[in-house]
Amino acid sequence: ASTSSKIENYLGFPTGVSGQELTDRAVIQALKFGVSLTAPVQAAALEREGDGFRLSLTDGRTISARAIVIATGAQYRRLPIDNIERYEGRGVYYGATPMEAQLCGGSEVVVVGAGNSAGQGAVFLSQSATKVHVMYRRADIRATMSEYLVKRLEEPPNIVLHPESEISALHGVADADEMDDHLVSITHRHSGTGREEKCDAPFVFLFVGAKPFTAWLPPNMTCDKSGFVRSGADLENLDLVNAGWTLDRMPSEYETSWPRIYAVGDVRAGSVKRVASAVGQGSVVVSHIHSALAELEALNAQS
Repeated sequence: ASTSSKIENYLGFPTGVSGQELTDRAVIQALKFGVSLTAPVQAAALEREGDGFRLSLTDGRTISARAIVIATGAQYRRLPIDNIERYEGRGVYYGATPMEAQLCGGSEVVVVGAGNSAGQGAVFLSQSATKVHVMYRRADIRATMSEYLVKRLEEPPNIVLHPESEISALHGVADADEMDDHLVSITHRHSGTGREEKCDAPFVFLFVGAKPFTAWLPPNMTCDKSGFVRSGADLENLDLVNAGWTLDRMPSEYETSWPRIYAVGDVRAGSVKRVASAVGQGSVVVSHIHSALAELEALNAQS
């Protein structure tokens, strides 16, 4: 979200707000409440330290804590195309919501991906776009997409499937008022023949996955196969055993397989990748931390 040129579906900003401005405002608000911010800094490792934790930083320093909130987020996977970041939010998008569907009404769009999210996005966009081009590298989309979605893609006459195809170039034009580039068309290449074609589609939707910033976490903190942190009801008993869970209770809603360590926002497995939901999870976790710390003090008093 911090890299978005304009967020228009966040409560309290009816005319929209850039990701950078929203981030800056959040920093100022946090400082007002006495939060200590250190930047730039990067987490390197996380270890247990008695009944607390020790966070090691890449500059050699360590921080001790009794509770930790992991909100490191994720980055949508970009296609290896020159200057793709120039068009993000100006023709290149990483999700198809009603807002984007309204923007591309009456235009051709390109959906990149062969998973269920790509199929759902293509079907949804076909209701407003004149034509939806679905491009994917595989020869058979059924290898990665559910059959019911494939059938739904084959039904509408304005959805065109492009197997073994990938975008090779993006073409834009400068906006006269904002002096920024907006996407106007793309060039795509067939991997089998090498043939290239131009498509006058000013909207591209990428469904090629996201990469969470979790490489620094310990290996026995349970993550899914893509590296997103699992929490709450998503954790199984074996996950807790492997992580050394010692409490008599199960993890709370956003608690990881390590007690009093929480995951919120895009870094959490199953998140919906929306600003409002991430902020809401952070608010909920604050109350969970108070309860967990009170629980810890009670256990220490008993011992």
